[in-house]
Amino acid sequence: MAFDWDDLRVFIAVVRGESLSAAGRTLRMDPATVGRRVARLEQALDAPLFAKSPQGYALTEAGARLVEHAQAAEQAFSLATEAVQGHSEGLSGQIRIGAPDGCANFLLPQVCAEIARENPDLEVQIVSLPRVVNLSRREVDMAIAVSAPTAGRLMVQKITDYRLHLAATTDYLDQYPPIHSVEDLSGHRVGGYIPDMIFDKELDYLGALGLTQVPLASNSVSVQFHWLRQGAGLGVVHDFALPLAPHLKRILVDEVSLTRSFYLVRHADDRRLERMNRFAEALIRGVRSELTRLEAMT
Repeated sequence: MAFDWDDLRVFIAVVRGESLSAAGRTLRMDPATVGRRVARLEQALDAPLFAKSPQGYALTEAGARLVEHAQAAEQAFSLATEAVQGHSEGLSGQIRIGAPDGCANFLLPQVCAEIARENPDLEVQIVSLPRVVNLSRREVDMAIAVSAPTAGRLMVQKITDYRLHLAATTDYLDQYPPIHSVEDLSGHRVGGYIPDMIFDKELDYLGALGLTQVPLASNSVSVQFHWLRQGAGLGVVHDFALPLAPHLKRILVDEVSLTRSFYLVRHADDRRLERMNRFAEALIRGVRSELTRLEAMT
């Protein structure tokens, strides 16, 4: 029995969303319709493609065999569309970027707003996740990472370095013992990541300082930042975030100065997509420019 090729698009959306409702939101389709389309594809292929579990829709063996071919078909369709439509002045369609929440909160909104202004037909989605984004499942079209992946069929390009320092509000510093060295930190309330939820070793800022107790902990760097803004304690802050909180003061600048890097990670198969290449170039250029601007303000 032949199947509708468009049902593969629905199948891919369920794989990425792991639920009918998530796929429906992506496709702008009712979840019940998504379910019927999946059932129709399963009937056409005479094989179950998903097994429902408490965690959502998981691929069966047949589904796992199909997904690679479905993504290849999706890629071929994108290439064919570009070939037919040719190069246009502006970018259009939807592009989804994944990023750690420090970058997603403090850099990408400004950068992507500028790209969107220059490309009014473009829809940009920023996925802020406190974990590594799964590119192989096509959760996103491209991702910004704090360390360069070494496995998988990926394109990796370093964007730029960025700096971090300890900081606290002047009110907090006035109320607690003075800080002259790293040893003095033990007498203060420290904010940072929940130790067992650090998803990349590059984010273990406090471990490098020998601080194992984190009284103010969150898996979100944005939450940590707002704690410090409230004068709840001190912690490591991105220099590019400091202009948003001028009452935060950097401390031990010479003793504690951390440098990390951002990398743009893309699917290797997308290297032939002119649309993705042009967006990636604009994104890299924008992140470098915005980060330089913000760090200069500190």
